[in-house]
Amino acid sequence: MRAFAFLGVSIHYIAYLDEFGHIGPFVSRQHPQHNTSPVFGLGGFVLPSSKVRAFATWFYQLKCNLLQFEIDRDGIPAYQWEKKGAALYTTTNVLKYRELRNATFRLMNRIERDGGMVFYVGLQKTHPPETHNPKSLYRAVLRESIKRIDQFCDARGAHFQIILDELKNQDDFRGQIVSEASIQMFGEARATMIEPPIQAESHLFQTLQCADWLCGLIGRVGCHQVLPDAYADLDWTAKYFIHRLNRAAPNSGIRRERPALGDAAPVEQPPASD
Repeated sequence: MRAFAFLGVSIHYIAYLDEFGHIGPFVSRQHPQHNTSPVFGLGGFVLPSSKVRAFATWFYQLKCNLLQFEIDRDGIPAYQWEKKGAALYTTTNVLKYRELRNATFRLMNRIERDGGMVFYVGLQKTHPPETHNPKSLYRAVLRESIKRIDQFCDARGAHFQIILDELKNQDDFRGQIVSEASIQMFGEARATMIEPPIQAESHLFQTLQCADWLCGLIGRVGCHQVLPDAYADLDWTAKYFIHRLNRAAPNSGIRRERPALGDAAPVEQPPASD
C-alpha cells in the first residue's frame, strides 16, 4: 500500500516552518541580557501541494489589503515586501485593530478549508545560560516536528516535504540540519518525508511569510502559556486566539518544563518523543 501511494495516489503535503520565540537562553523577563522569550520552537502550517498556489495568492491579497499603507510607504514591490510576525502581533496592534484579529481567524479558516493544519512544536527553555545549547535545542525541535508531521501523513497514506525559512550566515548549521533530517528519514524510518528540509528566503515566498506571521502569534501564545504571571500583558492571546489555535493546530504543542508561580492550571503536554 505504501509503495502504491508513492506512485502518485497519495496526497503530497508541504510544511512551511519558521522559528518562534528565541533560541538563546532565558533567565527572566527582567534579566538585563537573557530576557527575550521563555520558549523556542518551529511553527507554520501544513498544506496539500495542490492547494499551495491558490493559497499563496490568497495570502498575498490578504497581506495587501491589511497592510497597504505600510507597503506603499516603504516603496517595495508588494510581492517582495514582508511584515515580520513578531512586529505584527504586538499587544498594541492586536487590541487596537480588529481587522488584524479577523484576518488571523480568516487565515486559520482558509488553511483548514484547504485540507491543511496550523502546526507548531516548542519547548520551554530552562537550562541556565552556561549550559544552554542553541543547536541542540533546534535539533530537538526539528526532530519532534518531523516525527509529528510524519505521523500525520502516515495516518493518511500521504507524504511530505519541509520548507524552512533560511538560516542566514550559518552554513555549518545548515549542513547539520540536513544530516539530522537524514537520520530521521532513514535511521528513524520517517518514511513519509521525501527529502531533507529545503531552506528558502522568506521575502520571495508568500507561504513562508505566512508561516512567519503564525510564528509571531504562536510565540506570544507560548510566553503567556508557560509564564502567565510574567507575561500578563499577553492575556489577549487567551482571550482571542488560544481556542481557535487549538482547533486549527491539532498536532501541535509547547512542552512546559515547570509550572509558573501561582499558576496551578495544567498546560497540555505534547506526546513524549520516541
